[in-house]
Amino acid sequence: MSIVRKLQQHMLRGDCYEINFCQEFYADQAVIDPLCIYEKLVTLSPNPFSALYKFKDKYCICASPERYLKKRGNKIYSQPIKGTAKRNLENLEEDELSKGTLSISEKNKSENVMVVDLVRNDLAKVCKEGTVKVDELYGIYSFPQVHQMISTVAGELKENISFRDIIKATFPMGSMTGAPKRKVIELIEKYERSKRGIFSGAVGYITPERDFDFNVVIRSIMYNASEKHLSFMAGSGVTFYSDAHKEYEECLLKAEAMRKAIS
Repeated sequence: MSIVRKLQQHMLRGDCYEINFCQEFYADQAVIDPLCIYEKLVTLSPNPFSALYKFKDKYCICASPERYLKKRGNKIYSQPIKGTAKRNLENLEEDELSKGTLSISEKNKSENVMVVDLVRNDLAKVCKEGTVKVDELYGIYSFPQVHQMISTVAGELKENISFRDIIKATFPMGSMTGAPKRKVIELIEKYERSKRGIFSGAVGYITPERDFDFNVVIRSIMYNASEKHLSFMAGSGVTFYSDAHKEYEECLLKAEAMRKAIS
């Protein structure tokens, strides 16, 4: 919470106006079955961009609800998430109230539109002039633990744009950095106590036709089998008007399914 307040001082000075700040939860001497934990996690939190990724002795056990980037033909789409509210599945009336409150929350809408503007700017670098549009703004989608505010930005790619060009223009994704992107990356490097690694990166696939679909690696457990080190990270979008305590509570909410999966 003290770091959140320091970041708000940077905002007061005009260094940035939104930053995604993350914290790590970890355990040493952890012994798990990654496939078993993945099955448990996606049962607890079935999300559209889940993945189990293995590289040598390292695993990314991912139950992501967020799409980073999708390409079909000459069309490209990004669906940034900013805005979270807790679900109450034991009381449907309270659950609907939570969903409705999220939909009209000025704080969450302002965070969301900041990221949407950043994504529009990124896509404009690789899309034909005048084709980048917001297909949906402030859409509310419900997942097992949370309601999320999701917007969809789409555009028509320029001729002869490569995969590398697209990634270079858009990565890292705005929902996991903030704005302006270059400055907040410097602040993330300075203030976050753990290196993100694959967290807030992307896992996905590329087809033989050069279409692709990639997620944002969030709601994910990272496991190093040889070192028996298990960790997961959670973050929130911080603005000048954020309440540090509420931002911490939001991180705990996002970490809930991962904590249950390994308990």
